[in-house]
Amino acid sequence: MNADMVGNILSSLPDAIAAEVTDALVSKDRIRIERIVSRGQASPDGWWYDQEENEWVMVLQGSARLLFDGPHETVVMRTGDWINIPAHRRHRVEWTEPGTQTVWLAVFY
Repeated sequence: MNADMVGNILSSLPDAIAAEVTDALVSKDRIRIERIVSRGQASPDGWWYDQEENEWVMVLQGSARLLFDGPHETVVMRTGDWINIPAHRRHRVEWTEPGTQTVWLAVFY
């Protein structure tokens, strides 16, 4: 087996105190899988994600709060929670746990 195809998503976590860290795990054709590590980060005030792709995201460790636009809807995510966000569904990260790393698994398709 190719060593580039094996890993542990929770090992060697980067220090995300200064800024959120995103690592591309797989990118092929029309799918991208990323590990995102946050620690107390949130989206800038007034800024929204408005993505061309659908996004399936799961919290593997930690917790976060997402806010969706029009109508405003808040989703609290804890370890094991996942959500599928359709393309162009405006959303933002309102809060990530400051005392520990929040580890996300995001699949863009």
